Amino acid sequence: MNEIPPFASLCAPIGPLEDGHGRTVRYIRLSVTDRCNLRCAYCRSGMETFIPHESVLRYEEMEQLVDMAIDMGVEKVRLTGGEPFARKGFVDFLERLRAAHPALDIRVTTNGTLLGPHIPALKSIGLNAVNLSLDTFDRAKFERITGRDLFPRVRESMDALLEAGIPLKLNAVAMRGFNDDELSAFIGYALAHPVDVRFIEFMPMGEGTRWTDACFWSATDILAAVREVVDIRPLSEEQRNGGPARLYALTGPDGPGLGRLGLITPLSNHFCAACNRLRITSDGALRTCLFDDREYRLRNALRHPRLGIRAVRRIVSLATLNKPIGARLLESRKNAVAQRRMTAIGG
Repeated sequence: MNEIPPFASLCAPIGPLEDGHGRTVRYIRLSVTDRCNLRCAYCRSGMETFIPHESVLRYEEMEQLVDMAIDMGVEKVRLTGGEPFARKGFVDFLERLRAAHPALDIRVTTNGTLLGPHIPALKSIGLNAVNLSLDTFDRAKFERITGRDLFPRVRESMDALLEAGIPLKLNAVAMRGFNDDELSAFIGYALAHPVDVRFIEFMPMGEGTRWTDACFWSATDILAAVREVVDIRPLSEEQRNGGPARLYALTGPDGPGLGRLGLITPLSNHFCAACNRLRITSDGALRTCLFDDREYRLRNALRHPRLGIRAVRRIVSLATLNKPIGARLLESRKNAVAQRRMTAIGG
């Protein structure tokens, strides 16, 4: 992990968050915890250790980082985990962020199992959207993949989000031999609800990954299967709102669908040229690319009595200049695309 740059570098002028490839950063993914109440087989090996509590960023430190990021041109913050709602005080943290930044685009990624009781508060806060991870509509499969029989609770949360008018996206890890037989269920849900249903290519993350070639379900194969069920029409770049997903309008037997299909293809058709994001782990490490294992220890500088947020700002600016093209890194990888597991990086 990279340490604090030399002091002379910390005195360098600070400009907008632009990297060496001409990409401007407008989006931060901030992990609030590496803890999760599920045990998804593709995400956790069962042998991992958690980040010690004293090493996890305090909410006050996260607020400092968000303040800094906005001052440097960031317009959107996604809060991830682990499972964000597993951390005590998370909704209070959201309330403080909204109070401090009324115009900020604030989104949350969650597994939905702890979400239900907080939905009225999220609506009051004005949360911009929820991304909910759901790999199956089958209760038995859900328990098999997550280790918990909580699918009914997740469905209740999905219904409550839509009723509250909070925009919802479903993220499903595409796995051949697990959920490729449920394509009709996912498409049917998108036809009937104003939701983006997005399939994400399965990636080998961290040591102990259960990824194999046999379970890789490519976007090309997904699209071919979708066309056998419904008519699809690709949406323009403007309609994608700058996100990584390639989006498609759906038309079923009863007419146009209320929702859309999305494909996120980091392996088979990368979107590195348009990447506008940075990641901050729950222990305060900056990752400029998901596939780049270089990390910059923001927490150390933030807690240092003579450095603090001004030094962090310079570290972020200098690190962003070195943000790589992730697809080039993948060309030399044989196993995991990153050494840390996804719950530690932030999903």
